[in-house]
Amino acid sequence: MLSAPAGRPQEGVDSMSVLVLVKFQGDTARFRQAIAERGDEFERIADQAKAAGAIHHRFGVSDGFVIAADEWESAEQFQQFFANPELQAFIGSAGAAPVPPEVTFAEAISSPDQF
Repeated sequence: MLSAPAGRPQEGVDSMSVLVLVKFQGDTARFRQAIAERGDEFERIADQAKAAGAIHHRFGVSDGFVIAADEWESAEQFQQFFANPELQAFIGSAGAAPVPPEVTFAEAISSPDQF
């Protein structure tokens, strides 16, 4: 299992979260088609992610790969969510290659230039 800094937000207290970058090799045209045609499935998964501890999520597409840039309450919450076999099947059906993605965790910090 991957390890990373973790924190759980508490009301009224500054909390530590983690940034999660996931790089999927695969068919980007198929991914773009899935975004266009299966939006309801992406929205359902986003709702599940939010309930599991996701704070922010965004995709980026480049030559031969897709990057998911997320912020989560903790690395453990992301790992539990990401390990779901149904999610893994969906990711594969949306064009990801059948190889493990590169996953990077970093502590999210505040800075004066943040926007």
